[in-house]
Amino acid sequence: MDGPWVGTWRPHPRRGPIMAEFGTPGPKYWIPGTTGHASHDPTRDKAPAYTFRGAKGPVAESCSPGPRYFIHSSITKIGKYVPPSAHLVGRPKTKSEVTPGPSDYSTEKADKHVYSNAPVQSMVFRHKLTDAVQTPGPGAYTLPRLLGPNTVYTHASPCYSMRWKSLYNSCFRDLAKTPGPAAFSKVELDVYKKRSPKYTM
Repeated sequence: MDGPWVGTWRPHPRRGPIMAEFGTPGPKYWIPGTTGHASHDPTRDKAPAYTFRGAKGPVAESCSPGPRYFIHSSITKIGKYVPPSAHLVGRPKTKSEVTPGPSDYSTEKADKHVYSNAPVQSMVFRHKLTDAVQTPGPGAYTLPRLLGPNTVYTHASPCYSMRWKSLYNSCFRDLAKTPGPAAFSKVELDVYKKRSPKYTM
């Protein structure tokens, strides 16, 4: 190492990069940037990015007719534009028929359906009754009875019957026909009283 001394230090060629030359923690670290789309810092928000594409390349087959064809100005994207106009055509051929005139109609009966009219009563002759129209009279039916327990379609009303007078304890009763005291058998006392003790040998 040759060269003049600067105080107690003599300059010499450096052996590597100096950390003061970098704004990052060190030359071996790299902080991702916040501009652009590629390698963007994941901790930062991205702004909208737009790209410009180049012109399309020529295609092998073109689907348009090209400038050599003439397109009329009335042709639009939705079809041909036709201004409104009146068409003159001949009168259609009609078959002449005899139709009824105004005097062939009678509208008097239809007026009551259109205008409000007062009620009208009319008198007509009695119709002749036929066998099909004749209905049975009131005496031709047999109505079910409404009294008694056996009714058809109504609730039965209370019904009571009257019997003859009972001859029990009456003066018309023949006491000779009643059984006497000897006609009944003797009932043991054990049937309706406490049984007395019995002893057997």
